[in-house]
Amino acid sequence: MPDASPRAFSSEVATASREENASRQRDSECSRVGEGRTCSEHPNWRDELRAIVFDVQGTCADYYQPLLRAGATINRSKGLALDWAELAAEWRDLYRTALDAVIDGKRPWLRVDRIYREALDRLLEQRGLDGLFALHERDELNAIWTRLEAWPDAVDGLTRLRRRFTISTLSNAGMAAVVAIVKQAHLPFDAILTAELARSYKPAPVVYQLAVDYLGYEPGQILMVACHKYDLKAARAFGMRTAFVARPLEFGPAAHPDVAPESWFDCHVDSFTALADALGAA
Repeated sequence: MPDASPRAFSSEVATASREENASRQRDSECSRVGEGRTCSEHPNWRDELRAIVFDVQGTCADYYQPLLRAGATINRSKGLALDWAELAAEWRDLYRTALDAVIDGKRPWLRVDRIYREALDRLLEQRGLDGLFALHERDELNAIWTRLEAWPDAVDGLTRLRRRFTISTLSNAGMAAVVAIVKQAHLPFDAILTAELARSYKPAPVVYQLAVDYLGYEPGQILMVACHKYDLKAARAFGMRTAFVARPLEFGPAAHPDVAPESWFDCHVDSFTALADALGAA
């Protein structure tokens, strides 16, 4: 393969320099994190924002309760006593492992619904439940990821934010799943972007590039909103602003997810309505 041209090399250096300078500026701005408000003291921070992109599973929508209800129905119909809170956690862990293998190039890209289904099959096999679930029952259970329920603050908060900003999803979920979730939950997004468009998954930088390419703004004009710190770390490294929304019940009432503030967050809130307050969206 021939070497990159001088022009291409100069462009790469300029991009890297711009991102490094933006990172330094954010570091100098972030001196505190307040509940429900930005940590930045920079007077132009909010004025520079043009778009907000949102993680979906866990951040916009609750998957734990729908999954537990589906599991309870299965237990009744099959006379089982499975702990679906535990199974849900194992299912997500297997899914994440497969996702990381795609990002690392250890396996070809695969649609996320197929990854969830593979993880479910593996989970049932590991638990000795393989013979208890027919193919159509597995398909029905796997479809739960298209029927997630919006958190109570989601519609109101998004509606307010949309009045001031362009708002879009930026999810690892598939396009079909996110469309279904958005429609049934009446989430008022301007656009739907998912990692499927990049044939990769967060936290790969190419996924965050989708927001730049499709919304038409620079990384520093875009705020990434998520309840997962790994997502925000990657978005920040890409040059985006970051807002952490604490979802302490994402994994159920017995779980203890990490929702503590970090000095590098631009916002730390406990709801989308609090985010709207912090950003001055009436």
